[in-house]
Amino acid sequence: MGAVYVALVHHPVRDKTGEIVTTAITNFDVHDIARSARTYDLAGYFVITPIEAQHVLLGRILAHWGKDGAGTKRVPPRAEALSIVEPARSIEEVVATLRDRHGHAPRVIATAARSTGITLRSFADEALAIASSDAPTLLLFGTGHGLTEAVLEGADALLLPIRPGGYNHLSVRAAVAIILDRLFGDHRFHSGAVDGSEGGC
Repeated sequence: MGAVYVALVHHPVRDKTGEIVTTAITNFDVHDIARSARTYDLAGYFVITPIEAQHVLLGRILAHWGKDGAGTKRVPPRAEALSIVEPARSIEEVVATLRDRHGHAPRVIATAARSTGITLRSFADEALAIASSDAPTLLLFGTGHGLTEAVLEGADALLLPIRPGGYNHLSVRAAVAIILDRLFGDHRFHSGAVDGSEGGC
């Protein structure tokens, strides 16, 4: 299996009226998604925003939990999780970074809570595709009211909503944790959903 990365997209995303907007970074999202990504042994977590002031904020959070930061001495496991966080200004920048890092463009997998006209992939099918590929994988999660249609249409695959047809308004932190478990949780091996031995991403 190739390296797997998660990206939290703050632009371009939609607001409740459907307009394209840029959302603000939140401390909870940075921390909790990093912890989920580290728990499932992902290779990295990108926080995507084009706003320079937001990069300054993210830099302060990461410095607090960096090698010489006060948070590292107080809660080392939290610092370990935050060590995999990387800032980025666009999805395209992340794709280029991973292409340079791995010598191959990543397979981009989008997520959405809403129904779209795009063909959806089941979690079992996508878990198998990721496990059987040597190429890197980039999982995109949108803030606000979700990724734009252009981002969804430009992805290589779009995952099923977590709760299709029902109440489906989870926080992005909860959605990331659930989807990572569906794709990489130990239950996949116990149930025979994916062939192969356990291993890190």
